Order: sequence, then C-alpha cells, then structure tokens
Amino acid sequence: MVLQTVDLLKSEIPFEEESVAISEDVKTGLVLVDIINGFCTVGAGNLAPREPNRQINEMINESARLARVFCDKKWPVLAFLDSHQPGKLEHPYPPHCITGTEESNLVPALRWLEKEPNVTIRRKDCYDGYLGSMEEDGSNVFVDWVKTNQIKALLVVGICTDICVLDFVCSTLSARNRGFLTPLEDVVVYSQGCATFDFPVSIARNTKDAVAHPQELMHHVGLYMAKGRGAKIAKEVTFSAPEKL
Repeated sequence: MVLQTVDLLKSEIPFEEESVAISEDVKTGLVLVDIINGFCTVGAGNLAPREPNRQINEMINESARLARVFCDKKWPVLAFLDSHQPGKLEHPYPPHCITGTEESNLVPALRWLEKEPNVTIRRKDCYDGYLGSMEEDGSNVFVDWVKTNQIKALLVVGICTDICVLDFVCSTLSARNRGFLTPLEDVVVYSQGCATFDFPVSIARNTKDAVAHPQELMHHVGLYMAKGRGAKIAKEVTFSAPEKL
C-alpha cells in the first residue's frame, strides 16, 4: 500500500533528475548536512534509526565517496553538525544531538574528515544551516566560506531530505537570488546522497502528538520542493577533467 502511494505521488508531482558531471573548471563546494550519529547510527539517540535502514546507509556511503574525492582534490567541504545545548528543545522533536555527546558527532564513516585541512566543521543548533551559521557579530560562516573559496556550484548531501537539507537549500537559493552569495550560481542536491527518517502511520497513530513520516514518500517530497525552489536534482554525480584550450 505504501509503495502504491509513493508511485501515485511520483506520477502526480514528478520532477526531472539529471546526471551531473563536476568539472575542475567550475569551483565546486561539497556540503554535508547532519550526517551524524544522532540521525544515522542505529540506537544512537531519540531520533536515530531503530534498525539498519537502506536509504540512510546508501546516503552515508555516497556522501563518504564524494567527500573522499573532494578531499583528494583539496576542494572545499563544509560539514554541518546538529548540536544543541541541554534544555533547549527543538519543538516538536524530543531532546537530540546534545553538544558534547557522540550523537552530535560525524558517523564513523566520516570521522576522518575532522583531520582534513580543506574541511570546515560547523555545529548548528537549528534545522537550517544557513541560519545556523550566523555569528553574534552578524557575520555568517557559510557565506564567508562560499566567498573565500569563490564557489560557483554547491553539491548538497545529507539528512533529512525534507527538513534540514531542504531548509538549507531554500535559504541558500533565496540568498543567491538576492546577491548575498556571489559568485554562487548552482545548487545541486544529490538524491542518492540524501535520506530521511521512517515513521510509518501504523506507529504514529499509537504515539501521542506524533505525525506520520513515511520515508520514501517524504524523501520524494523533499527533492520535489528543492527542485521547485530552483535546485538541480542529480540522479548521479561524476567528475570530468577540465576542458582543454
């Protein structure tokens, strides 16, 4: 029944995915959104998966593959890590990813990024990495990262497709449209490099104040919304050599 619903949704609100080839001629930055234990590692916290999840595992594997290529090439990488102060809830979700705990750290497959010189780590305390990059003096770590590295294209991966990934992409596109992120031109969301959580209606109906969140359906909706805001949705990401003069 769930698969039939997803198929119906995809037929009613389809979107085009494309193959994206990243060239050394275009300065590209990789953004990793919340690929941390608290959202991805089985049993790691209130919002972590309760059992192994195919979509999340694929997201981690693809993100690690891309991160390795970017680091080998010394290209800029920015990793957002959800990190909250104790007692500061993020309604409607229960306490999660508390600062200083393993929940708020990168998953084991990506912990090596912490030692890479081309990687910027930004801990944030809200869904949206753009807003979560604001400093008290009014500066913005993400904006400065784009400008300092003269990034023209962003490749975005992470979790959750329809929450933190989508919020970040929407804010970034709005900022680009208003000229706040020059020279940024393109924002690419890699579908296989994204995932969301699964909370089926069968469980939600028996959980107080809970809202159902079927994984495949909400993953599609998140990508559809990002596409509607102006992002490119990539079904595959490859790397091409620079064009010869």
